[in-house]
Amino acid sequence: MSEQTLDKVAEIIKSEPHSSQALLLFGLIKTLDIEKGGHMYLLVKLKEMTAETRQLAYQLMELMASGHIQDDAWKQFVEMIEDTIRNG
Repeated sequence: MSEQTLDKVAEIIKSEPHSSQALLLFGLIKTLDIEKGGHMYLLVKLKEMTAETRQLAYQLMELMASGHIQDDAWKQFVEMIEDTIRNG
C-alpha cells in the first residue's frame, strides 16, 4: 500500500478536517471502504477538488483497484480519518 498517499491524505484532513477538500476526500475514502455499495462516488465531485486532492483521489482509487484497501493499514487509516472528522 502506498503509505505516502495515505500520509498526504491524512495531512490534508488533519490540517482542516471540516474543509471542503477534507470532506471530499473523506467521502471518497468511505465510498472505497464500502465494497457492497459498488464503490459509488459521483465523479462530478472530482471537479470540486483542487489539482492536489484530485491526484490523491486518483491514487486512492488505484489502491482500491489493486486490492490494497482491505488490509490492516487501510482499516487503521479509515478509523483515524473518521476520528479526525468527528473530533477535529
